Amino acid sequence: MKPKKSYGQHFLTSEPIAERIAKSLILPNNCKHVLEIGPGMGMLTKYLIDEPYNLKVVEADRDMVSFLRKNYPVLDSKIIESDVLKLKLEEHFQGQFCVIGNFPYNISSQILFKIIDYRDQIPEMVGMFQKEVGERVASPPGSKVYGVISVLIQAYYHTEILFDVDRFSFKPPPKVQSNIIRLTRKSNQVLGCEPGLFKAIVKTTFGQRRKMLRNTLKQFTKSADFLENPDFKRRPEELSVAEFIDLTTKISQLQEK
Repeated sequence: MKPKKSYGQHFLTSEPIAERIAKSLILPNNCKHVLEIGPGMGMLTKYLIDEPYNLKVVEADRDMVSFLRKNYPVLDSKIIESDVLKLKLEEHFQGQFCVIGNFPYNISSQILFKIIDYRDQIPEMVGMFQKEVGERVASPPGSKVYGVISVLIQAYYHTEILFDVDRFSFKPPPKVQSNIIRLTRKSNQVLGCEPGLFKAIVKTTFGQRRKMLRNTLKQFTKSADFLENPDFKRRPEELSVAEFIDLTTKISQLQEK
């Protein structure tokens, strides 16, 4: 089986790393269902099959699906042949399920946004990412890589970088290094503000991250007094998740007047 560029495939070849990834799932809240995204030829899958939870895998590449059916017959009824980004996960999982995978780099950020959309059902994720993406997810305010995905993920999940993976652990080796991150859903997901407005404010401010907040927030409020507050001379990378939530709450209150 040859990796396909169109699917962003780089096959993990290290058995110890695959086993370590599999053991990184902690299954909070007694989660009994796990979805593996992008199993490929089953390097990680083989360490998940015999675990005491209900495993399903989603794979878009038909050749890989055929390979899995032939080499892992126990998976036959548990393979979802689909593009995970187009998949309606609620049709396959009625309750809570955890997510794991060596994610294709070309869709890894989109997978994270999908996890946010399904945060009520996904208490945990363990995944392989390009190192820069993993660092962005876990970065604190003030960091150069702190951005939209940092704020939106950290609003709902605790983030951990578990370990790095050298690029020569893959075939073919990618041009970048990788890391494994774990997301564990926070016990209290109630932001205290309207989630849609929160997301819009975060995306808008980071869309022009070099500008001060008073310049990027004009579309959300016409209150001159509010926008002239000294805090709005700051830039988005200076705000913590809590400060973005507080900002959203104040703007929402002004919009209601």
